[in-house]
Amino acid sequence: MSKPADTDDPGTAGSRPDEPGFETLCTHFGEDRAASFGAAAPPIVQTSTFVYPTAEAFGQRGDPDTPFWDYTRVGNPTTALLEAKLARLERGEWALAFASGMGAITAALQGCLASGDHVVCVASCYAPTRWYLDEVLTRFGVGVTYVDSVDAEGFLAALQPRTRLVYLESPTSGVFHVLDVPALTAALAPRGVLTVLDNSWASPCFQNPLELGCDLVLHSATKYIGGHSDVVAGIVVGRDREIERRVRRQAELAGACLDPFAAWLLVRGLRTLALRMAQHQTSGLAVARMLAGHPGVLAVHHPGLDSHAGHELARRQLRGYAGLFSFALVDQSPEAARRFLNRLRLFSIGVSWGGHESLAIEMPRPAGSDGARLIRLHCGLETTSDLVADVREALL
Repeated sequence: MSKPADTDDPGTAGSRPDEPGFETLCTHFGEDRAASFGAAAPPIVQTSTFVYPTAEAFGQRGDPDTPFWDYTRVGNPTTALLEAKLARLERGEWALAFASGMGAITAALQGCLASGDHVVCVASCYAPTRWYLDEVLTRFGVGVTYVDSVDAEGFLAALQPRTRLVYLESPTSGVFHVLDVPALTAALAPRGVLTVLDNSWASPCFQNPLELGCDLVLHSATKYIGGHSDVVAGIVVGRDREIERRVRRQAELAGACLDPFAAWLLVRGLRTLALRMAQHQTSGLAVARMLAGHPGVLAVHHPGLDSHAGHELARRQLRGYAGLFSFALVDQSPEAARRFLNRLRLFSIGVSWGGHESLAIEMPRPAGSDGARLIRLHCGLETTSDLVADVREALL
């Protein structure tokens, strides 16, 4: 597994001395080839309904210890394999898969909150997360305070007597701030405040928030976990079984269950996750470094750069860097941003990220960007030198 260019340990990301390496877990953990007719690729159990062998067996329906499957909205063997792999990769005790990243986010929040509770959320979070907090949960009596800070003190100052949950991203959306997650979780745990972190950017390959003290980890599995821009999915991972019960109940009632074929695509994506993340890292750093030295560039927001304010913190918390970052042109006119985007040939203009293809968009001006007009780049799996040349030529 490739490590960040400025680290010394070349070992496998996420491995412990007493367990197989990350890549081995992605390939083998949770699989039973004898039960799958010897298939190297696990079969897809593409069914809505499962049948019982006897009326007595059906009488066990709802028993958590029953060996029988019931209904795919509640559980499916293909989805269960994906969940087992991701729970292990994120160092959790359980994982739940959803039909989208927002399905995972909303189930986690609803499972942890009640009317009258208060949420503290990082200001530069994924925009639909903020929309959900502002437009939906506030209608049911949940208060929210946004914090534009990278230090634990800023979040602690925003706590209220009814604060139940702190919602984090690190690095954050748009501006890629790195938060001091261990310091924050250590301060929140004695207060009984839950910490939830969206780990889509780093993936379990480069960061394990549960090991940093978080209670729940979220993923838009559409991004790096899937990796091929052909599936929409979300993941929640945790350790506390009572939280699992509540989030699972939300999943069952809201109905945002993951289709078995989508789960199978994600299992396939995990097999190459470490290899893909290494290439995303290599190209992302190469393009970011080129931009950082270009006279037409005002700022580059990539935590892997020495110039990034959170670089030293990133080195402590992350095992590597994804291929997604943003930058600002010296010419802050809308025309300059559009001219750059239209001159790109290998980077396509499109939302989302994490797939094999390189993408670029002009971003809305998020909190913490100092008002600069930002362009977001996702460096895909094309040849690194070609991506560097594509961005350089678009800057001319």
